[in-house]
Amino acid sequence: MSHDAVEQSESSDALTATLKRTEIQRGPLSIPGREMVQVRTEIPVGVASGWHTHPGEEVGYIIAGTVQMQIRDRPTLILNAGDGFLIPPSVPHNALDLGPATGLMLSTYIVETGQPIATFTD
Repeated sequence: MSHDAVEQSESSDALTATLKRTEIQRGPLSIPGREMVQVRTEIPVGVASGWHTHPGEEVGYIIAGTVQMQIRDRPTLILNAGDGFLIPPSVPHNALDLGPATGLMLSTYIVETGQPIATFTD
């Protein structure tokens, strides 16, 4: 991938049905079989992502808003602008924007190459 210009595109994964997700960049890593995918996600007020998993780590940062992050078998987090979070591989989680405005987060995924970035779960 060229470092001169990065073309942003709508991300196409399971979460795009409820959230606006824009892929910022994608590229191979020095870890065999893994790639980095960076996505900007907008969560409208009162909307939840739905319980889902990723095939690798999600390293996230809340840019704007207040987001309730539920992570299976862990205490619920209330994240505000400026807060970071880490979701382990294949752990179900759900993000809900608490308002009063649209939540905005930047997530960097370190995932298995060729796998869907997000998959809904029960």
